[in-house]
Amino acid sequence: MKITVVGASGMMGSKIVRELERAGQSVSGASASTGVDAYTGEGLKAALADTDVMIDVTNSGSFGDSNALGFFKQAGKNLLAAAKEAGVSHYLALSVVAADRLVENDYFRAKMVQENLIRASGLPYTIVRSAQFFEFFDGIISSAAETNEFRLSPALMRPIAADEASTLISRIIVGSPHNDIVEIAGPESVQLDQLAREILTVTEDPRSIAIDPEAPYFGVELARTTLLPGADALAGSLTFHDWLSRSMMAA
Repeated sequence: MKITVVGASGMMGSKIVRELERAGQSVSGASASTGVDAYTGEGLKAALADTDVMIDVTNSGSFGDSNALGFFKQAGKNLLAAAKEAGVSHYLALSVVAADRLVENDYFRAKMVQENLIRASGLPYTIVRSAQFFEFFDGIISSAAETNEFRLSPALMRPIAADEASTLISRIIVGSPHNDIVEIAGPESVQLDQLAREILTVTEDPRSIAIDPEAPYFGVELARTTLLPGADALAGSLTFHDWLSRSMMAA
């Protein structure tokens, strides 16, 4: 079985490729660095030749990027067409937990368009919605920075280490297509402001944290449970506290 990872040069793509290689799978990475452009379609046909299953971890911009819709719509069409032509039997795409509840934000709305294109394609598929990665929390917290403080919602979330997410995705792709959404998340529910407090403590950042239930999350007002996955989400085992401690020791 040949697995092709499109978006292989990004953080998640590179981790998934390494994880599949460690598991003894036949895996090929496709990205701009190998001459593959999902947005224009350049190089896709050659990259997917003889591919049995495909993992789409392509990405554009950030949570606040208004250009995301154009990217995911065009790239999605190109990727799905190329996958059909190649006879791909399992198409897995990485999405975001709660994307359907965050559509006021352009990026999450774009992810929903991507998901809908996959559902309508007729290909056997699995959409993996992941909780936020630990590695992205500096950016998430920074988005809430004001002059001398961070104004943050006390909403709950279950973030996950990118390494554990890549392991779970690598296991899912070698199984049968779910033709549905599978959620992955970390082992515990933690308030967003508490995660920020841990980061500020270990980085010795003197700024304060103001808890505000109406504080927006990339422009979206959150209920307490908006960012949580369902009860049947596949879970990693590493907590944010332990990950942060290890990261600081490694640094």
